[in-house]
Amino acid sequence: MAYDEGLAQRVRERLGTDPGVTERKMFGGIAFLCHGNMAVGVTGDDLLVRVGPDATDAALGRPGVRLFDMTGRPMRGWVVVAGESVAEDVRLDAWIDEGRAFAASLPAK
Repeated sequence: MAYDEGLAQRVRERLGTDPGVTERKMFGGIAFLCHGNMAVGVTGDDLLVRVGPDATDAALGRPGVRLFDMTGRPMRGWVVVAGESVAEDVRLDAWIDEGRAFAASLPAK
């Protein structure tokens, strides 16, 4: 599955030159990891965000958000944000910040 290179580039630009951030192909798209823990990714035209189990319900109440489900078993703590919901930079920034914050709360790998 191809992923939206434009969205991936926008994410890349926001993550800047942080030496703790790496990229890896995952989930049929590209993932951005902070100190080895996935924070956000791009799959198809959408943004994948790791929000953590405790923030899942709140995230699902926001526009264009659904649970991440690749296998028929939804993954709590991971949400997919429709690409059109992150067309505005301020919304993309907020989701990236949320994913980074959760990844930073985990032990480095």
